[in-house]
Amino acid sequence: MADETGYGWGRTPVVWALAVREAADGPPLAEVVVEVGAGLHADLLANAVESGFVLAAGEPPATSGVVEVGGGRLERLVLVGGREVWEPDEVVAASPTWLAVAAGRGAAVVVLVPPGTWPPGLMDLDPEDRVDVFTQRLEEARTEGRVLHGLASLKRAPAG
Repeated sequence: MADETGYGWGRTPVVWALAVREAADGPPLAEVVVEVGAGLHADLLANAVESGFVLAAGEPPATSGVVEVGGGRLERLVLVGGREVWEPDEVVAASPTWLAVAAGRGAAVVVLVPPGTWPPGLMDLDPEDRVDVFTQRLEEARTEGRVLHGLASLKRAPAG
């Protein structure tokens, strides 16, 4: 849903990130964090709610969402029973660790953050500072009730 500049319809920024985090119980979790700009945010939230996503508090519920991976990268997020597809425009590489964790659970936690969660210049910071700044912004948005999450099944995209 983004053009070659990394922006969606109407020049709306789209940001995707993959992470592995420790779980309260059991093996680690693979996460997909998605931020779209204000122009697409309402559509993404409506698709997510219809797919079973909820406010990010407690454990993420199972949803009808699907995270498709192929060729060592995230291919797409499929919502609303396949009627809505959200694809990153730029390659979102999935590390072997992320792929193994997602495959081990057969799913990934998808976290939908509000516009502005990714601060400008975040990627210019040192890795440790980057994690701290983003985590603080994410927790602020979560506390304000502006983050949705859900467990989406993992599917390997067909080759080709």
